[in-house]
Amino acid sequence: MTRFQDLPLADRDREWDGAAAERRVRRWAGAEDSPNAAYRDAHVWYDGDEPDNFTSYKLLIADVVDDRLKAVPRGVMAAGGVMQGARGGADIPSEDVPRVKGHLARYYAKMGEAAPWDR
Repeated sequence: MTRFQDLPLADRDREWDGAAAERRVRRWAGAEDSPNAAYRDAHVWYDGDEPDNFTSYKLLIADVVDDRLKAVPRGVMAAGGVMQGARGGADIPSEDVPRVKGHLARYYAKMGEAAPWDR
């Protein structure tokens, strides 16, 4: 699980393209060859037992905007959907689900909304 970073929010109407955001975050973080702390900050969860594998990082919610890492509202909503079962759900340990939802709920609150599981 990553610590809540309280990233600034990107514009609400910013499109979300997770694959493109992943490429930009890797480049921005200097993590083209292996993950690092800056790369980790763009995700909500990672497998602490396998921190050197990109596949250990889940629920990307951030992108690089104007050379800064920002949480993208549509990325937060996509991650929220995954936590509700969209796209096959999240492949994370069940004991981490409440903390992941809490992390995402803080970004929903920052956007002035309730998380989908709190509606």
